[in-house]
Amino acid sequence: MLTRAVRITTVVLLVGVVNVGPASSERVWDAELGRYLTPQEMAEEEVFLTEDEAARLMFPKSERIGQEILRLSPDQKKMVEERIGWHFPENEFTVYIGKTGAEVDGYAVVQNTIGKHKAITYMVGVDQKGEVTNLEVLVYREAKGSEVRTKRFNAQYEGKTVFDPIRINRDIINITGATMSVRSLNAGVKRTLVLVDEFYLKPLGKGSDTVQARRAQKGFLGRMFDDMFGR
Repeated sequence: MLTRAVRITTVVLLVGVVNVGPASSERVWDAELGRYLTPQEMAEEEVFLTEDEAARLMFPKSERIGQEILRLSPDQKKMVEERIGWHFPENEFTVYIGKTGAEVDGYAVVQNTIGKHKAITYMVGVDQKGEVTNLEVLVYREAKGSEVRTKRFNAQYEGKTVFDPIRINRDIINITGATMSVRSLNAGVKRTLVLVDEFYLKPLGKGSDTVQARRAQKGFLGRMFDDMFGR
């Protein structure tokens, strides 16, 4: 049986963003353009927010914001991969937790997922109900497609849960010319929701298994009532 025990290292200081793009000397082929990207294109990097600034946007009303390093064992990583349906290289994630008094306001996980050629760094916030509350792009490293950082686009992630597909043409509207960046954000949002669900909400009895059990007990009419009133 898989254990949900997880090694968490707590630190006090909010840290900055690490550049996870490829080395400037690396040659990258762009199949769409039919050529290698130029050094200027490979050097593209727009920094919009630090982690500290993004965390404050995630928890604007919280009295304090803490930071933890969530480290996954091989079994835990495999379990998360099975839930989201794809493999990922990371074994640890930076998690920010907003608190007011003794209450946890929510969680925010830093994500680095590949867009078209390089990683996009962004933060995804999730509340105690397991719903996305915010998404902020911190660093964008592609030559085009940075529209994914606008609220006009990323507001559609708000309210998403582990029960949503979070896929282009299902419940996420694509941006022309930025399909790979949209898929990157989709993947990171889904992974964040599963990480928070497994390692923060389930231990508190607030995870997806509890929600499913409650909805099953209420039956069809009860679920309709919950959906109508957002419960």
